[in-house]
Amino acid sequence: MTALSARRASRVATALAGFTIAALALAGCATASGTSPSAAPSDGEAAGFGDLTVQLSWIKNEEFAGEFFADSEGYYTDAGFDSVTLVPGPSIGAPELISGTADVALSDAVSIGTVVASEGAPLKIIGTTYQKNPFTVLSLKDGGDIATPEDLIGKKIGVQDSNTALFTALLAANGIDESELTIVPVQYDPAPLVNGEVDGFIAYLTNEAITVAASGVETTNLPFADNGLPFVAETITVTDDAIANDREKLKAFLIAEIKGWTDAVNDPEGGAKLAVDVYGKDLDLNIENSIAGATEQAEKLVVSDETAENGLFTISDALQESTIKSLAGAGITLEASDLFDLSLLAEVYEENPDLVAYAG
Repeated sequence: MTALSARRASRVATALAGFTIAALALAGCATASGTSPSAAPSDGEAAGFGDLTVQLSWIKNEEFAGEFFADSEGYYTDAGFDSVTLVPGPSIGAPELISGTADVALSDAVSIGTVVASEGAPLKIIGTTYQKNPFTVLSLKDGGDIATPEDLIGKKIGVQDSNTALFTALLAANGIDESELTIVPVQYDPAPLVNGEVDGFIAYLTNEAITVAASGVETTNLPFADNGLPFVAETITVTDDAIANDREKLKAFLIAEIKGWTDAVNDPEGGAKLAVDVYGKDLDLNIENSIAGATEQAEKLVVSDETAENGLFTISDALQESTIKSLAGAGITLEASDLFDLSLLAEVYEENPDLVAYAG
């Protein structure tokens, strides 16, 4: 098992263990002290918002290039924060938000939708980094070569426990019954795919899909987002209480994030180097794979026609609707208003229209 695969624990199942209704009583967003490199604001800078803690969904790799730029370039400081702590995952972020140990969580619509629907968690998505989710059915060109949903029929597909509901939803979205293929329980190491034990493997376009291809094996991807299951990922999620009582603080954070991800979109190699050399230095990340992952997300996941017109992190009505439909396929029933509150982002862009033009 690779080091990264070993660390890829279940983002949903693990974090949901022990998450109970009782935790909802702690809905206030307490801040936590941090150790990220952000310096205190100097005289004349934005009014202070104190410290802020961000729970990341995954380890400190290139997936968070925008946050690394926001920190290292001083955008958080410019926005008025004394410090911003980036806490590595894996985590879906909901427990940290509810307990008050994080002010903001980077998560995904399925994870947040699950706790909102099943636990009544007072959480909202206020923007999203990824316009398209990175889930894919990864296969070998000389093996399963799964290029269309119909290619899944008759195949053995390696599926992690936390991704079973999502894969079932993918099948439902394409009119395929589970009996028409074989689901093989796997972990996050793609070795069963490489060894020929399975024909397809649920992976991330920005992670396992890159590492397998980098080993010299020709691969084929079947992205969920392009095959009936579009939903937003790396969502910026906060509590209802924070929206009501810390609105300006959250807007300041969004401004810094937009600036950071503007840099990440225009300089994916720079974002990868920040991950490898600074923020994820202790993870022994591979620079070539990190650059490939940063480039993939910058070109295919973070930007869209919607962001080109309205700015980074925006979620169109159509994408909200398709996300809700995708959640329904996974057994999560919600209205868009239960999950999204994009009013803060709308105010940010209304007050700072220059931020819309992120393209370099």
